[in-house]
Amino acid sequence: MAHKISPDICVACGTCQGVCPTGAIHEGDVYTIDPEVCIDCGTCVDACPMGAIAPEE
Repeated sequence: MAHKISPDICVACGTCQGVCPTGAIHEGDVYTIDPEVCIDCGTCVDACPMGAIAPEE
């Protein structure tokens, strides 16, 4: 199961992108996580200071 970044909470600080071991997080108008590349390690969840990242349901 991949993770998803909530665009309403994300402040685009880039912390998640810097800790992602697979490069699954991409910057754009809002940060997004590529579910095909995400390995569900949760590193981004722990790193996000805003709590904007959660597992996709």
